[in-house]
Amino acid sequence: MRSDAQKNYDHLFEIGREVVAEQGADASMREVARRAGVGIGTLYRHFPSREALLDALLRKSFDQLTAKAGELETVASAGNALVLWLREMVTLTHSHRGVISAMTAAIAEPDSALHASCVSMRASGSHLLARAQAQGEARLDIDGADLFALVSALAWLNDQPLFASRVDRLFQLIASAILVSPK
Repeated sequence: MRSDAQKNYDHLFEIGREVVAEQGADASMREVARRAGVGIGTLYRHFPSREALLDALLRKSFDQLTAKAGELETVASAGNALVLWLREMVTLTHSHRGVISAMTAAIAEPDSALHASCVSMRASGSHLLARAQAQGEARLDIDGADLFALVSALAWLNDQPLFASRVDRLFQLIASAILVSPK
């Protein structure tokens, strides 16, 4: 990429980060272009869709969460590793308001800009769940799709003013429902 094009990309990326932080995943692409001082065409050359902008903004976080799952495989308690990963996943969704809708849609849509990183992240959580199940620390009647749905529910609740204050308590309830108590 030419240096001026890279400079434009970096500037649009930073402005996009600001606007998404303020407005959430449904941030206005026109607002990004306006604040960046460029035409909408320039923005779309670098980020052809809002989803492409979200992918650029979120991919690093998704990849870090996937890598974190790999690190957690060395934790002695597979159940604790799973809960630690779930907590990080929920924290990620809370730091990017409204992103869970884009993530759930991306998993079902192979042509989505977010698809690969979302699928990889969900697979890493599924792997931690399978490890916890194999060690007898997690229920056997739950799978990775269920796990992702539970995280999605917690992300949605955090975006609801009436329920946001209950998310930590509900996280604990969900974690305890997933894990098997020692006999």
